[in-house]
Amino acid sequence: TNNYIPKLLDVFKMCEDVENLTGLRQLHDIVKNLFLLNKFSLLEIMLKDDFVWEVIGCLEYDSPSGPKKHREYLRGSAKFREVVPITNADLMAKIHQTYRIQYIQDVILPTPSLFEENMLSTLSSYIFFNKVEIVQNIQEDTNFLQEVFHQLSEDTTEDIRRKELVGFLKEFCSFSQTLQQHARENFFKTLSTMGVLPALEVCLATDSDHEVQSAAVDIFCYVVEFSPSMVREFMMNETNGGGETDDLLLFNVVVELMTGDPDEELGTAVQLLALLKILLDPENMLASFQRTEKTEFLSFFYKHCMHLITAPLLANTIDDRIAKDEYHTANLHSLLLDLLAFCVEHHTYHVRNYVISKDLLRRILVLTRSRHSFLVLSALRFLRKMVGLKDDFYNRYIIRGGLLQPVVARFLANGVRYNLLNSAILEFFEFIRMEDVKSLVGHIVEVYGESLRGVDYVQTFRGLQLRYEQYAERGAVGVSTPPFPTATTRVGGRFRRDERSLDEEEELWFESEDSPASSGAVGPPDSLYSAPVRALGNRAVVSSTTRDYEDKESGGLVGSTTGVDCRAEAVGVRGGPVSGSPDSGGPDTGRPDSNPPDTGRPDSNPPDTSCPDSATLEASHPDSLPGASQTLSLENGVSDSSSATRPTNSIDSSASKSRKCLVDYGSDSEEDEEPATLSNKDSPAKRPRLSI
Repeated sequence: TNNYIPKLLDVFKMCEDVENLTGLRQLHDIVKNLFLLNKFSLLEIMLKDDFVWEVIGCLEYDSPSGPKKHREYLRGSAKFREVVPITNADLMAKIHQTYRIQYIQDVILPTPSLFEENMLSTLSSYIFFNKVEIVQNIQEDTNFLQEVFHQLSEDTTEDIRRKELVGFLKEFCSFSQTLQQHARENFFKTLSTMGVLPALEVCLATDSDHEVQSAAVDIFCYVVEFSPSMVREFMMNETNGGGETDDLLLFNVVVELMTGDPDEELGTAVQLLALLKILLDPENMLASFQRTEKTEFLSFFYKHCMHLITAPLLANTIDDRIAKDEYHTANLHSLLLDLLAFCVEHHTYHVRNYVISKDLLRRILVLTRSRHSFLVLSALRFLRKMVGLKDDFYNRYIIRGGLLQPVVARFLANGVRYNLLNSAILEFFEFIRMEDVKSLVGHIVEVYGESLRGVDYVQTFRGLQLRYEQYAERGAVGVSTPPFPTATTRVGGRFRRDERSLDEEEELWFESEDSPASSGAVGPPDSLYSAPVRALGNRAVVSSTTRDYEDKESGGLVGSTTGVDCRAEAVGVRGGPVSGSPDSGGPDTGRPDSNPPDTGRPDSNPPDTSCPDSATLEASHPDSLPGASQTLSLENGVSDSSSATRPTNSIDSSASKSRKCLVDYGSDSEEDEEPATLSNKDSPAKRPRLSI
């Protein structure tokens, strides 16, 4: 092999001297097939400095029209620029060799088809290892890197010089993408130690040369994508020094570059938007016992940076009208709304406090009057993201400010046109109906019900009206009351809703459903609905019980109560008395009135609704019970503050079909007292009655 290639290249020189085109084309086919053999030993010889020019010469004769003059371009037109003198001769030779090999692969040799991806895999591997060696050699030359970053950070550096320096650094970072994970960590740690972020801050703030800014953005992408925590730490340290104003912070420099992008399509702004989302994503923020990066960085962001993101929106929506509605401004506002929606979804109370204090949603919904549909949809998307959290603070803010009015107005102005705007608004209202957001359902029906009554091509608004009527029938204390208590945790001096708490309690509830006989009663978790109601023949025991014992007189279960222990007469939910009552022929329970309550049923023998197996009362969907009230109350005032009236579960829930017992609201005391039994001889005046 060592002799074959040199002799073959000697033949090439002879053919070129005598201009033997037939022989030169044959040599071209031979050399090309040598590359396609994918032999590393062959490539190592062919790409040596002694033979590489002849190899490139052979590859020039691939057509009858004449040579392509690749050697002339590489020797004359391609210029190597040393931004900082390189003293290592081996490094210099390796850089030149890698450039020539890359040129052969990208320009001279044919592009592999989809089915020939590995046709030149050995040549690609050769380039890969060369780049790794170049990066390692430059990384070890600390004097070289210090000089590069020093010149980049200097304000006195000429624009042409800075352009060359940032171009070198961009290519240097692109070479580092070939390194293994451990080697890349060392690489970026070295750049951070040398001061890559202060240098990038100067380059990004340069207004005179767009190419410098573009190259700096690419370098910033490499750094942020690899280690966002390193960038966040640098940004927070800028404020700790006390010497930087808000406008000079690296984060704000990036925001100003994004909002000031002159391109109509905002190519740079879109790239920077993705970087800002990475920096603001709590999922990649570190947490330890000493410090929490999420709390620290988000506090820094909302104190020093958030105002720059909202400034263009606020400046363009003064006096409830859009000042500028041309395409470039609308496109920029759409990007900013995308970033704000990301914050609403991930930042919980930080962004909630900012939105409510600045009345930001009102200004954003002014954009629904824009003539650009994509901007209107962006504003709706922001509102939809906010309502999708089902946060009571947001809901009250929307209701008190009447902030749904622009949405309803735009919906009615759109008419019956079937377009994306129509579908987006209908989906918004349908979400409120399906998720049973009571406060918003009541607000929509009470304020906008008449305006939306004529929209009958979908059942959304009819469904909202029915929901509202159900709330009224159940006697809910105000439609703004949340359907379930919200679990909260205290974080950093603020209360934050724990989104997982309800899921865990539901899981316990479904597990307890598998064995109803062992539990003694079937019902929702106590944390959601307070104490259960235990059926006792024809009576019900109201308790917040933790243990049960046998009632010898009645044969039922009586729970040990905390603070309150009472029995009440139970009335069947379906309008008839429970089996075992005086009206059904059972034993007398001491009721002063022997007549059953009037349920409006024409038949004299009401159906038996008792549950002898589980000793529970069967609950039914409220819509199917026109003769039954939808509230529970203790007549003699025994109930405490925890016994507030609550609606029964909707039949829309998949688990409601398997739930069998009514629920009651007992004492919230945690003391464990001895159980007390009320016999049938107790005075009725002392015994509270449970009315249905």
